[in-house]
Amino acid sequence: MCTTDQRGLSLIELLVFIVVVGIAVSGVLSVYSLNARSSADPMVQKQALAIAESLLEEVLAKPYTYCDPDDAQAETATSSAIGPAGCATTPEGMGAEGVEDRYSNLTPYDNVNDYNGFSMMAGIVDLSGNAVTGLGGYTAAIRVQPAGAFNGIPAGETLLVTVTVTGPGNHSVSLSGYRTRYAPNF
Repeated sequence: MCTTDQRGLSLIELLVFIVVVGIAVSGVLSVYSLNARSSADPMVQKQALAIAESLLEEVLAKPYTYCDPDDAQAETATSSAIGPAGCATTPEGMGAEGVEDRYSNLTPYDNVNDYNGFSMMAGIVDLSGNAVTGLGGYTAAIRVQPAGAFNGIPAGETLLVTVTVTGPGNHSVSLSGYRTRYAPNF
């Protein structure tokens, strides 16, 4: 005896169900795969940010005076001219003077201006000149430029320091900070 109220799945219904579930599972797995591949990106961004913060702090900790800090009148000079009110021998200029080098113990960078144009293109290196483990894929560049008037400080008395760090996958971070000139007689 055959009844018309029998329940069950036909072969066609089963095949449609398998196709629909297969498409849904592949969509979920592709989203998961994309998420897993990009999960390293936040780490790269955080590491690049940490490197940029460290370099910016290093640069902004240096003095910004009219004369090279090695000059006898660096702390009292009111101009970069050589003379009694200015520098004794060495006015400060943009870029490192002579043999100054970030990695040198005898003649290190001693002024904010010295860092203009400095870069680490073959990986991040500490102050001793040693490569920092795990940071070989990162590069850093520093730009120092005069800034205009800043919070009541006249133009020419402030520098804008920009540090740009690029990590693996061309993830780039730029940080900027201002450094004002100081001298007791300013």
